[in-house]
Amino acid sequence: MRLILTTETTTRSIRVTVSGDVDFGQAAYLIDTVSDLLSAHPDVQELHLDFTKLTFLDSTGLSALLQIHRQTTELGARMHLDNRPAHLDRILEITGLLDYLTANRSEETEVR
Repeated sequence: MRLILTTETTTRSIRVTVSGDVDFGQAAYLIDTVSDLLSAHPDVQELHLDFTKLTFLDSTGLSALLQIHRQTTELGARMHLDNRPAHLDRILEITGLLDYLTANRSEETEVR
């Protein structure tokens, strides 16, 4: 299935609704789209990735999430993984990334 991204932006937040597969053939599209949005909105505080319509995510998709997380962190913004389906939570749990990618900023500060 192909990947369709729908975006909404405000002064302080970006929402990207992810529909379809985030896999080897599509992950770069997600990274490029988010990178372009972050570049166009340097004052953004919140990036919401809405996975309500996610059908599949492979290791390349997982790598894309890590890259996006790195970008948002470098900007001082917070990434949210909204409406995660069970299969995404399972992948994040198995890889040990669930807490890393979903912890709030105060939790991150306490751990360090």
